[in-house]
Amino acid sequence: MPLTVLLDPVRILLGSGREPIETGAALIQSDQLVALGDEARAQAAQRGVPAQSASHQLLAPCLVDPHSILEEPFGSLNETLSSLCHAAARAGYGQVALLPQAEVWRDRIERLQGYRNPDNGDVLLHLWGALSLDGKGQQLSSHADLLAQGAIGLCDGEAMPAASLLERSLLLGEMGSAPILLAPRDPKLQGDGMVREGVETLRAGWPMDPIASETLPLGQLLELQRLFPQRSLVAMNLSTAEGVHRLQSAEVKPKASVHWWHLVTDRSQLAPTSMGWCVTPSLGGVEDRNTLTTALRHRLITAIGVHAVPLDTEDCLLPPGQRRPGLVGHQLVLPLLWQRLVEDQGWSIAELWEALSFGPSSLLQQPEEELRLGSNRWLLFDPDMTWTASADHPNAAQAANQPLQGTTVKGAVVACGLRGPAPRND
Repeated sequence: MPLTVLLDPVRILLGSGREPIETGAALIQSDQLVALGDEARAQAAQRGVPAQSASHQLLAPCLVDPHSILEEPFGSLNETLSSLCHAAARAGYGQVALLPQAEVWRDRIERLQGYRNPDNGDVLLHLWGALSLDGKGQQLSSHADLLAQGAIGLCDGEAMPAASLLERSLLLGEMGSAPILLAPRDPKLQGDGMVREGVETLRAGWPMDPIASETLPLGQLLELQRLFPQRSLVAMNLSTAEGVHRLQSAEVKPKASVHWWHLVTDRSQLAPTSMGWCVTPSLGGVEDRNTLTTALRHRLITAIGVHAVPLDTEDCLLPPGQRRPGLVGHQLVLPLLWQRLVEDQGWSIAELWEALSFGPSSLLQQPEEELRLGSNRWLLFDPDMTWTASADHPNAAQAANQPLQGTTVKGAVVACGLRGPAPRND
């Protein structure tokens, strides 16, 4: 984007609880939002800045990713803190929260250090602290110390910890009102299952993941929330229609998130060789996707998580049954969900931003993103721009497990005020 530009007209979403201004104007100088509306037009006229029509584009607050994984943040040949922040900033993500699993779990205060944004970038990094030492679910970490040193909440990975450990931690109550992120998933019940049980799973010959691998641990989570209503439990990556129904009927409802990929596709739509089969939690069917979407729109589900799990090329060459599940793709989330939810299902822009920005901020208990004069925390989205998804794209993650590679994607963040690390040099 030029050093100084007047976008006029342009759609503008200022923040939560507001509808977009359809024919607004915005003056941007050196990546900062200088003025809006008639004041922007007046200042541009004084400076001789011509108007650039962007009537089909949207100027909006940055997005928020409530949980992703980065196991080797420093010196990795795969995804690093620098490459993650670059991909997030170019995709319009102003905040990313990292789960505690890493080469060395973030279960002690000294392991929370050093996670500053590289190159003075503007992506705000949040850290979840480990609920138990080494994430093994046996001995509790020092919750009060972790939270005092900057952890935003507690989590123990992508499976439900033992109910006895959770109950002990909730009784101690060192977390206070901080969020406790829990994955309603039982790996023992899942076994070797890769795709949620269903007719399409049988036809494709995939090992089946039973619905009970989510609903049984979810039942424990909901009971703990009932017993400890003062604690802020969060169900991470709800994935089944039955799970949504149980959350709906709960006496005390915790917050919940959903993996973006579960809103984009389902087991009936993927080719047998697609990267998108390998994801945690397991991919479900059409009913699951539709029910999750409805729950999100009605705010029973609070937030959409990117839940990036970077893998290298060697990992991705393994057969699906041997490959670690997980996807990356911050730059895909907004374009694909715009198509699915806004274009196909008639969601409003405000509803989409509630799911991608304001809801995640609420889950993380952080201030909401908003457009403010003098700030560079904005993105410009063009829903009509087309591009080809590729691991070689300059705004892509450095990891190899990006889905839909080689396909044409409609919609892109064409500009963002956030400073981020320089693009990688391949």
